[in-house]
Amino acid sequence: MNVDMRRAKRFVRRGLGAVRRVVQGAAGAGYLRWRRSIQVRVVTSTLFISAIVVAILGAFLMQQVSSALMDGKVKAARLQLDDGLAQVQRDLGNSTGDGSRLNSTIDRLKARSGPSGLYEVYIRDTTEQYFDGYTTNELRQESVPKRLREELKNAPAGSRAYTYGRLSYIGDRADERGLIVGGKTGQFELYYLFPLTQEQQTLTNVSRSLAGVGIVLVLLLAAIASLVTRQVVIPVRLAAQGAQRLAAGRLEERMRVRGEDDLARLARSFNDMAANLQEKIGELEDLSQVQRQFVSDVSHELRTPLTTIRIAADMLYENRDGFADPSVGRSAELLQSQLERFESLLADLLEISRHDAGAATLDAESLDMRDLVLRVVGDIQGLAERKGSKVILQLPGEPCLAEVDRRRVERILRNLLVNAVEHGDGEDIVVSVGADRDAVAVSVRDHGVGLKPGEGQMVFDRFWRADPARARTTGGTGLGLSISREDAQLHGGWLQAWGEPGAGSQFRLSLPRVAGAELRGSPLPLVPPGAGDARPLFAELEAGE
Repeated sequence: MNVDMRRAKRFVRRGLGAVRRVVQGAAGAGYLRWRRSIQVRVVTSTLFISAIVVAILGAFLMQQVSSALMDGKVKAARLQLDDGLAQVQRDLGNSTGDGSRLNSTIDRLKARSGPSGLYEVYIRDTTEQYFDGYTTNELRQESVPKRLREELKNAPAGSRAYTYGRLSYIGDRADERGLIVGGKTGQFELYYLFPLTQEQQTLTNVSRSLAGVGIVLVLLLAAIASLVTRQVVIPVRLAAQGAQRLAAGRLEERMRVRGEDDLARLARSFNDMAANLQEKIGELEDLSQVQRQFVSDVSHELRTPLTTIRIAADMLYENRDGFADPSVGRSAELLQSQLERFESLLADLLEISRHDAGAATLDAESLDMRDLVLRVVGDIQGLAERKGSKVILQLPGEPCLAEVDRRRVERILRNLLVNAVEHGDGEDIVVSVGADRDAVAVSVRDHGVGLKPGEGQMVFDRFWRADPARARTTGGTGLGLSISREDAQLHGGWLQAWGEPGAGSQFRLSLPRVAGAELRGSPLPLVPPGAGDARPLFAELEAGE
């Protein structure tokens, strides 16, 4: 028995849980639809407001109908009472009749109500020779309210009064609400008791009719609101869909124009905007293509004279000690350094033009990021020593394998380390390597001037410099971080920057272990430990942004 009870309880709980989930799901779907659809909100608001208005009007009409019906009933009852009092005055006069005379008078008065029994009659002798008075056989004497009898008892002859009460019948007939009117003539009190069954049925029918009409009216108003808003919402939806297709690159998208109303003007304005946008984007694409082609052509064309100048400059540089004038030898050294910077600039221009043209390709192979870091650190070790900086490595004990392009990743790391040395003000440079199941990361931390607010947005811009008055002592071209960002995006990775004025900066390279895979996180923090006291400045540039 207990086992069956437990099973039944579990079944009930599961059923209630399923019902609750269904209700919650339906409520959530309805709320989501309500938030996303203007038409649903308008129809819902119309239903709600219309229901309130119809309910108020229905209550007002019911009150008016009830008042009019009861007022008519009271007027008819008073007329009937006047006739009855006249009949009592004629039959009984001012004499104290016996019970038979009273009963016969009641019978004659009751006979006027007809076979349907529109009312009952109660007559009472105020001399109290007869204890309770006389009524028709169907009605109990307590149906006449005591307060009404007391009011007429102390009132002068000819007084009238009425009230509402409950009529109590002898036998199995149920009690019902009624109207009781009474009057006094001589020593007698006459009461008419009118059942209000017919009036209550009338009010019930009227209330049902009003409720039905109100529901139909509310539904019709909602349908009208739905049709009206549909005429407005559909063009707006078409405009939104057209804007989405425009944003997706389908510049030929246009809206259909119908009529000359406001919506037609909206469609024409949208089409004009789309046409102008298509024209401007076409012009920008042509200009960008011309610009990329110009940079590529100039870079290629400069290689031939640069090769000749390089040969002559090498000869001058090799024989700089043999010149009689020391200034000539110094000029040869300056010429050599500027030629090297010029060659680097041409190489960077060619590389950035390939990225702009979408011609850059990835030659990926599985490599250990620790080996790449060690190799790049070895290349810039001499520069770091000349600047007075020390490179501190934080490498994990296990391999950090990833599918990367060796040349591009080394170029990213070299740019980050050179920038850290140049802007590190002789402080230590910390290089960290981390890895998890999906990604590898390398961070380069310096303790130099850092990044000011707003500079994090510009640090990867082409030819941008933190301090325009600062000379490039290491021969940078201003394109290093821009190319590094493009290389990181080509891998499907991120190149991000953090900085605080006077607290240094940190650059983090995050790459997926599998080339081209989606990167969801980085194994290394962007904000260095202990650097979160002040509000950090972030510049997050992810692949595809």
